[in-house]
Amino acid sequence: MFDVLIIGGGVSGMSCALVLGSAYKKPFVIDKKIGIITHQKASSLQDALFNNAYGIPAGKLGSELLTESIEHLQNQYPHIDQIEGEKVLKIEGEAGNFTVVTNKNSYSSKIVVISIGAGNPFTIEGLDEYVIPHQKTIPEKNRIQLRNTDHKVTEGVYVTGTLAGWRSQLSIASGSGAAVATDILTLWNNGVHVQSHDSIRK
Repeated sequence: MFDVLIIGGGVSGMSCALVLGSAYKKPFVIDKKIGIITHQKASSLQDALFNNAYGIPAGKLGSELLTESIEHLQNQYPHIDQIEGEKVLKIEGEAGNFTVVTNKNSYSSKIVVISIGAGNPFTIEGLDEYVIPHQKTIPEKNRIQLRNTDHKVTEGVYVTGTLAGWRSQLSIASGSGAAVATDILTLWNNGVHVQSHDSIRK
C-alpha cells in the first residue's frame, strides 16, 4: 500500500515526487511509502527545446530533462519507488484505498496524483466524470482537463500540470506539481502548512 502514488513522469509528476522526496526527514513523512509510475512516452517534453525556463540553461532539450529527472530522483531520494515501463489503464476505489491498474500490475494507494498530459481522449478509466474541455487552451487544440478545485479532483485524488487546467509551460507545470506535494505534506501534518526547503545555513 502506497501512501501516495504519482502517475506520470513528466514535469509536474517529477516535481511532485522531488518535493515529497525532499521531506523525508520530517517526522510525519518518515513512515510514508511514496511511488511514481514514470511513464514518459507521451510527454510533450519529448520534442521540447527550452530557452525561456527559469534555472534551465538555454538550448536544453526536453528529452534530456526527462532522463535527468529520473536520475535526479533516484540519486537524491532513492526511497521513492520508481515504476518504469507501465501505463495506467484504470483507477478504482476510494480515498484511503485506491487500486491503480496498469498494463502489467495493480497497486494500492491511499492517495493518487494524476500527472499525465491533457491530450484527448483521456485514457485512464474511472475518472471520466471529471473530464471537461481545457479552460486555458484554444478549442482547436481539443485538449481536456480534470475538473478540480486547487488541484483536488475528489477526496484522495489530485491532478497536476496541464491536466489540472494550467497552460503548457514548464515552469507552470513544475510549480503545479510542487504545490500538490506541499498540499499532501500539509495533509500528513494534520493541516499545519508545510514547505520543504534545503539551505546552505543548515
